[in-house]
Formats: sequence, C-alpha cells, structure tokens
Amino acid sequence: MATFDLTKEYLNSIEEAISSENSAFLLSELDELFPADISSILYELEGAKAHQLFTLLDTEKGAEVLSNIESDDRKKFIKEQFTVEEIAKYVNLFDSDDAVDLLNEQPIEVREKVIALLEDREQARFILDLLHYPEDVAGGLMQKELVKVFTNQTVSECVEEIRLQAENVDKVYAVYVVDSEQKLKGIVSLKQIVLARKNTKIENILEDEIVFVDTTQSGDEVAQIMQKYDLEAIPVVNSLGRLLGVITIDDVIDFITEKAEEDIQVMAGITGEAEEDDSVWHLAKARIPWLVVGVFGSLLAASVIRQFEDTLARVSALAMFIPIMGSTGGNVGIQTSSLIVQSLAEKSGISIGLWERLSKVIRVALINGLVVGVVTGIYVYAIGEPELFWVVCTSLFAVVILASFMGTITPLILDKIGINPAMASGPFITTANDLIGIGTYFLIAYYLLSLN
Repeated sequence: MATFDLTKEYLNSIEEAISSENSAFLLSELDELFPADISSILYELEGAKAHQLFTLLDTEKGAEVLSNIESDDRKKFIKEQFTVEEIAKYVNLFDSDDAVDLLNEQPIEVREKVIALLEDREQARFILDLLHYPEDVAGGLMQKELVKVFTNQTVSECVEEIRLQAENVDKVYAVYVVDSEQKLKGIVSLKQIVLARKNTKIENILEDEIVFVDTTQSGDEVAQIMQKYDLEAIPVVNSLGRLLGVITIDDVIDFITEKAEEDIQVMAGITGEAEEDDSVWHLAKARIPWLVVGVFGSLLAASVIRQFEDTLARVSALAMFIPIMGSTGGNVGIQTSSLIVQSLAEKSGISIGLWERLSKVIRVALINGLVVGVVTGIYVYAIGEPELFWVVCTSLFAVVILASFMGTITPLILDKIGINPAMASGPFITTANDLIGIGTYFLIAYYLLSLN
C-alpha cells in the first residue's frame, strides 16, 4: 500500500461524502487506509463530521484509530461526541496501558462508569491495577497483557499457554517464566520453544540473565535501559520481584516523543502544551509568560545602561558594542546549557562531578573568549576606535566566561530542585545572560576608561 498523503482536495471529497451521507464511498475509502491515516483525517474534520465518519468503522478498527489520536484531540473528541457506552465498547479492545491513558483523560465519573461497563472483567482489573501509577514511571508505561508460563511446565504445555494467552496480546516478543509465587525467573524465546523437545522442562531452557525494571523507575530510566540493551520489550516487576507487566518499544517511543516535545516548548519559552492548530488565545496565552519575563529582563538591561549615561555621553562609540555583548552572552549560555541538559537527560556512563564539569567549561570558555575577543578587537582597530580595544576585548572575554558558568550551573540547580532543566536553554538563560553581558560591559568600560 502506498504512503497516504492527505491533501485538501481529498479532504473536501470526504466532507462532501459525509454531508451527502454517501456511506458507500466513505467505506471504500476507509477500507484502503491504515488507522493512523484515518486519525489524520479526523484531526481535520469538525466534531460532528468526525464522529459521523468514525461510526462507519467496525469496532476493532475504530479502537485502533482512537488509540492513534493525540491525547488533547481525543479528549475533546470523546467529550463532545461519545456516550459512556461507546467509550466502553472501544476500551474493551485496547491494550491495558492505552486504555488507562484514555481513561485518565476523562472525568472521574466517566472513568468509573466506563470501567463498570467493560465486558472483559480481566481488562477492567488490569486497568484498575494500572490507574494508581503516575504516567511517567514504569508502572504507568507498562501493559498487563503478556505471555507467561511456569518453570515446571513442559514445552508442549508452554505452547498451549501461548495459544490461550496470545489472543489478548498484539505482539509476542518473548515468553516470560515465573515460579509459583509469580516471581520472574527468566524468559524463553519463541525460537527456543520451537527447537526444544516437547517434554523438555521450561526451567532447563530459560534464559535467567535478563534485564527488567521496577514499577517505580522513571520513564527516562526505562528508555535509557531499553536503548542501552537494544530491547523491544522489558518486563516490569514489583519490589518483591513479581512479574506485573511489560513495557514495549512503541510505548517508550511515545514517551520519548512527548517528553522531547515538552522540552522543545520549554526551551522556546512556551508554557503548557501548544500546537499550531490551537486557538489564537491558547497560543498567545502559552507564549505570554516568558515574553513578559524577556521584556522585564530587557527593562532591567535598559536600567543598567541608564546608570552609565555619562559614560555613553563621553564615549558614544560604546553604544556600538551593546548588541554584541548581549547576543554573545545569550548564545554562549544556550550552547553551554544545551550540552548540560543533554547530559542530564542521558545520564549514562560515569557521572562527572560539579568541579570537574566547571573546570572543563571554564577551559572551553577561555579559548572561546580569547578567539571572539581578538576577532572583535581587530574590528575595533579597523573602524578607528583603538581606545576601546581593551574595553571590548576584556568585556567579551568576561562575558563568555560568565555566560558559560551560568549555562552550566543553572540547569544543574533546576534539576536538583525538580524543575525541568530544559528551561535553562530557553528565554530564562538568554535574558539572564543579556543582562549580565551588558552589565559587565559597562562596568569594565567605566573602570578601564577611568570615567568616574
């Protein structure tokens, strides 16, 4: 099947078919599309039209489409168009982790009614087990559906268990082996099961050197472990070592994507979740807080400049270099903080101590400061302002050092106090370093030119 490309013309044809209730055309089109493609069409339709199109799908495909819709869009879609009975019908077909994600988007009253209406009571129990975990820890990322066997079973018994249990599991990555107390003892690959004799005990062919995570481990840790060991799925155990569920690679990718989008928005100075197709007011509201912070920082910088009005009046050429001080400080701060944020996110290998980290940053800053200082100094001579050579060179050198220090220490402090360190790579560090750069420049100018 060719890759689906949603065009305006295609969307218009779908809307016309919905308006004219041309179900035959719509069904023929939907039959050719993947659930993710249908989700992209629903994004573009108004609520009532989207629901009308959605109801043409069979329940199984509808469940897949619903699980593909972004959280905010799905929450609005369901609230406006779905009855509690409809929600329950589709949740019955969800994996337990996806079902919990959808139910967490609903009011408590709706959530409880849906769980009560679920026909699959085992699914309802799985959902209740998962609901109390935060969504950013292993317990909140795992699904309860998996294939497990006992150590004392034979290969032929294991095959029968796979047939029974695999009905509720979309993808069987491995068969997990537990003892009589449900404690995880190892895994058996499908290849080992196929190659082993039917009377062979599972305990004789299981692989006991396995990687697993605890329910309380963070999503970041889970992602790092799965990346490090190149895993497609990882079992989740409780504090007693009992197998509770499994986290699959698709759930980890979703978690990483959401976290990356959040970090990008924080770095850009956007509060909360915002997307291009949100309302004008929502987009404006998401951007205003950091814009106000930036304006406030600029006003402080203007106040600093005002304190040196006499200096500027006597050597007006100083004004030429105000922009470079602010922009250099901001750029250096962002470069440094971005590397620190990246290292905090990865948390792999041997942790570098604070003083070792600062020492390295300062050494890099010394080199960068010397280079930009000399380049700018040459320009100062070229334009015929030799008396400003030492002022500009020394100021830039100092600004690079200070901005590097700020770019290092700020994300580390934010991380320590539980605030997203990505904030240090955005307007916060830029505004702070603009202020530091301009303040440093005028102080150095004041003393070096002896204009007191």
